[in-house]
Amino acid sequence: MTADDEWIRDGGRVCLDFVNTLRDRWAVPRETLQEPDDLLRWLRGAGLVTHDADPAAAALAPARSLREAIDRAVLSVAGGGLPGAADVRTINEAVRAAPRPLLQLLVRDGRLEAASAPGLADDVAAGLGLVARDAAELLLSPEVRRVRVCGSDRCGLRFVDRSQAGRRRWCSMSRCGNRTKVRRHQRRAQK
Repeated sequence: MTADDEWIRDGGRVCLDFVNTLRDRWAVPRETLQEPDDLLRWLRGAGLVTHDADPAAAALAPARSLREAIDRAVLSVAGGGLPGAADVRTINEAVRAAPRPLLQLLVRDGRLEAASAPGLADDVAAGLGLVARDAAELLLSPEVRRVRVCGSDRCGLRFVDRSQAGRRRWCSMSRCGNRTKVRRHQRRAQK
């Protein structure tokens, strides 16, 4: 992968950042996970796998299949529908490989409570399981209704709109928002 293909992590959730590894969905989709090492580097960059995970074990076809299942499921639920049965199966199968969070103890306000720390995955399948678990958590939360698709006709990245008004249009103002405004201004100026 070239330097200008660096991954964008503006989705607000790790599962949406994973969905966004397929770029330019509105035009000609551009794959950024071209080799097993790309998948492993993405998982490492997301803080999901240990640094000694084996790149040879990175299976791109199942990873891409999971990515598209997450995308379809999230967009369906965000739009008020239900995800397809095949997408639910794909996500659930991946979740099974996720490491369990580490149970820890916490003393708070004079009481003993349970706390958990996320466990890092030792391999790619477990790392993808963590992505799938994040997707399952998003699908079951009210936050899924705030998932948006970037309003730029050249982008299509998915993101969680955490703005107070809930009307965010672009994945990033500095990237797509400003570019869209400049293009519109230039079109008006040419008339």
